[in-house]
Amino acid sequence: MFRLTLVDVSSVSTGLFITGAVFILLIFSLLSFGILQMFQQRRRVGWYSFAGAVVSSAAFWLILDQWFV
Repeated sequence: MFRLTLVDVSSVSTGLFITGAVFILLIFSLLSFGILQMFQQRRRVGWYSFAGAVVSSAAFWLILDQWFV
């Protein structure tokens, strides 16, 4: 059904790779911290973490759109 093929990633710039790695780490760490805070019944801090993840996602989108597209 699906065939796995090799993908050449040598054309990805260093700046794009580092930007993507930093923002992916930031977004998913904020999401996981928000889930942890929700389980600990600290809902306000959890919602702030979720909002930070949304803002970080929007910033990531804008940075990608302005610098790399």
